[in-house]
Amino acid sequence: MSAYQALVLGASGAIGSAFFSHFQQDPECSKVVGLSRQSQLHFELENEDSMAHCAAQLQSATGPFGVCHFKWIIDATGALTLDGLGPEKRLEALNAKQLLRQFEINAVGPALLMKHFFPLLITQEPACYATLSARVGSIADNQKGGWYGYRAAKAARNMLLQTAAIEAARKKPLCVFAALQPGTVQSNLSSSFVAADKAMLPEHAVSKMMTAMSGLKPNGRAQFVDYAGQVIAW
Repeated sequence: MSAYQALVLGASGAIGSAFFSHFQQDPECSKVVGLSRQSQLHFELENEDSMAHCAAQLQSATGPFGVCHFKWIIDATGALTLDGLGPEKRLEALNAKQLLRQFEINAVGPALLMKHFFPLLITQEPACYATLSARVGSIADNQKGGWYGYRAAKAARNMLLQTAAIEAARKKPLCVFAALQPGTVQSNLSSSFVAADKAMLPEHAVSKMMTAMSGLKPNGRAQFVDYAGQVIAW
């Protein structure tokens, strides 16, 4: 197996940092880059210019990492509670500002990351671009209702990935595009909703997701799967 390079977007979060550590520990990974709001070369989901700057730096021989061609790009960005407000449980709780923030962080920002970082995927070899979705983003699987903004934003994230994947696959036919459901993971996102002993350790979830992604075959479209590799209905 030849050496490869990996990029983790949102590398400061629980799952993102676990992905970063996974690649760091893989002897076949010659370079892993972790970007986040906190990294020296950083981006913000609300600032497209910062994303464009990061992508340009990764494509520049004079940038901090040299020219990068990634086999793996993992978008581990996202948030459930924003500005101190958790998911809405009832229709009466909806408000425009909260809905727009959910879309800004969980759909629009990730879509702009695709725009700027898809070009950094290798072209002539197998590659993977994965974004963290959620089972609650499945329209077909919605059995309980509630969580309006988060559900809708994750569903939009899925559609944006699917649409971008169809276009990108024309130039990168060997690339897998995956919307990943990581399971319930011990993190700041889940801590208010589930006890720690009911959630997976981030490194355990990442190990499972890497196995799931490694089993996917490029098909010209995005694929929505959980951490065990099971297909989730869109």
